[in-house]
Amino acid sequence: MGTSSVPTPSLEPAPDGNGSGHVRLRIPARAEYITLGRLALTGLSRLRELSDETLADLKLALTEACSNSVRHAYRDGREGVVEILYDLQPDRLVIEVSDDGPGFDYVESEGEDRELTEGGLGLAIIRSLSDEFELGDRNAAGGSRLRFVKKLG
Repeated sequence: MGTSSVPTPSLEPAPDGNGSGHVRLRIPARAEYITLGRLALTGLSRLRELSDETLADLKLALTEACSNSVRHAYRDGREGVVEILYDLQPDRLVIEVSDDGPGFDYVESEGEDRELTEGGLGLAIIRSLSDEFELGDRNAAGGSRLRFVKKLG
């Protein structure tokens, strides 16, 4: 029996000394693993009461962000990892999705008639469901980092 080079999902509490809840989840960049990110989000919702609507919005935004990484970061067929960082603070939940794909240039257009390019609709959904939105490079070596914030309470 051969060994698989698909990364194993891992979930770990991120070290933190100020009482905030941090969780880091690393999943293979494959569509069938995105549900693990949603399950982790559901688990976090047990630590802080969220309305059904807020939880559904967060799951949709997270699914769109992870789908973008899975679909676009590793187009060349190589295997990769999507990392999700959840930061549960007293007044907000910060979610950051990153990958080490080639990255991309996102140009935000103004106005109602802007053309939605590939991936643009998913980003528009995330932006509309969140209170804060950032998209950029993961680090100097490349990759993408999408961060969104939902204020709680």
